[in-house]
Amino acid sequence: MAKKGKTIFVCQECGYESPQWMGQCICGAWNSFVEERILPVDTSPAARSGAGGGTGFGNSRPEPLIKVGTAGYDRIDTGIGELNRVLGGGIVRGSLVLISGEPGIGKSTIIIQTAANIAAGGRTVLYVSGEESEEQIKLRADRVCSSIPDSLYVLSETNMENVETACENLKPSFLIIDSVQTLYSSQLDSAPGSVSQVRMCGNLLMKLAKTGDIPVFIVAHVTKSGELAGPKTVEHLVDCVLNFTGERDQEFRILRSYKNRFGTTSEIGAFRMDTEGLKEVRDISATFLERNEEMSEGSVTAAIYEGSRPVMFEIQALVSPANVGFARRTSVGLDNQRLSMILAVMEKKLGLQLINQDVYVNVVGGIRPDGTGTDLAAALAVYSSYKRAVPRRRTLAVGEVGLTGELRAVQNTEKIVKEAARLGYEQVIMPARNAGKIGRQVEGCRVVGVKNIQEAFAAFTS
Repeated sequence: MAKKGKTIFVCQECGYESPQWMGQCICGAWNSFVEERILPVDTSPAARSGAGGGTGFGNSRPEPLIKVGTAGYDRIDTGIGELNRVLGGGIVRGSLVLISGEPGIGKSTIIIQTAANIAAGGRTVLYVSGEESEEQIKLRADRVCSSIPDSLYVLSETNMENVETACENLKPSFLIIDSVQTLYSSQLDSAPGSVSQVRMCGNLLMKLAKTGDIPVFIVAHVTKSGELAGPKTVEHLVDCVLNFTGERDQEFRILRSYKNRFGTTSEIGAFRMDTEGLKEVRDISATFLERNEEMSEGSVTAAIYEGSRPVMFEIQALVSPANVGFARRTSVGLDNQRLSMILAVMEKKLGLQLINQDVYVNVVGGIRPDGTGTDLAAALAVYSSYKRAVPRRRTLAVGEVGLTGELRAVQNTEKIVKEAARLGYEQVIMPARNAGKIGRQVEGCRVVGVKNIQEAFAAFTS
């Protein structure tokens, strides 16, 4: 006999559940509610103990934390050094890793390469795709993988219960779901990709990973604004959230971790897309600066410290008279509000007349640096373009610009200076507090400590 359920209405924008249909949701969205039918939850003792389809992960009896063993939580080598770096050293057994990105950015490419590498080590890998047939997956694997091991299995399926059955029969050591928006559970009447379906399938995948000690890679779609599609609860549910960024018309790709329960979230991985798949880029700074050998106006090198290594890149600025209307302020790679603040400080402290000037700032290479350590480089690039000034030495600049015009210290400047010297830079302009801990020169690179933007501009042109 079929189980009787109840009908609810779920907002497709925020996931809010209501017992009745509403024209406008509490999140402000109009006509976003869809009808869904929920089956009753099994409250039997077997279900509460985690058996017979329950949601428990094991023994419900509390244990002292000091007696809980972690020896089994070793990491699995993906065979891709940059991916291992972002994950914190490899894939942890029983973990859920969510990877997202724009269409065509390389999500499916990196996971099929990872699957082939892990299967080549003698492990059983199951690749579940709801978007492609087995033949399509085979065509991509032939193109991007050097060889296809016998222990790599593929399954074109969208029903979550069938995926669970396949895992019970195959008992894989690594599971890939591409993508979670295509899965659906028979326990719900809603369509695949809805808020309730994504949430339900996410919970079932979490149970499968934790109870079976299987690491699971989940591919997720993004919205038009670039945010992760689906309910926010999925991001809280998984252990690691990775995001692929880059321009599809360029070959460079950045993999960044926004959440990682088993490692740092400040690490990034660099890849280059070619006809044979994704290739690792170990020297990121040299890649970003390969066309920056000659000094030119409006161009300044900046640096940030990501995880365990410094990353250097070029910031370009163009200042030109505004023809009509209000002057434009456009930035690519930097926050627009941050740029407006820097321009206001330059007008106030340096007397620059930028109110009738269009200002364009671009971070070369498609990288989007976090933090405020690139403020000084952006200000110097704008100043260089406005004054048509070119530095006499190859210069790198780091530092945060305050509202009073002072420069605030940033972290890891010692390692940044060493990397700058390795790449042939002749001087580094930084806050005086950082320079006082380093010295005036490091391996032939001149270190200039400045207290405010006035001193920074003087050092830039001297």
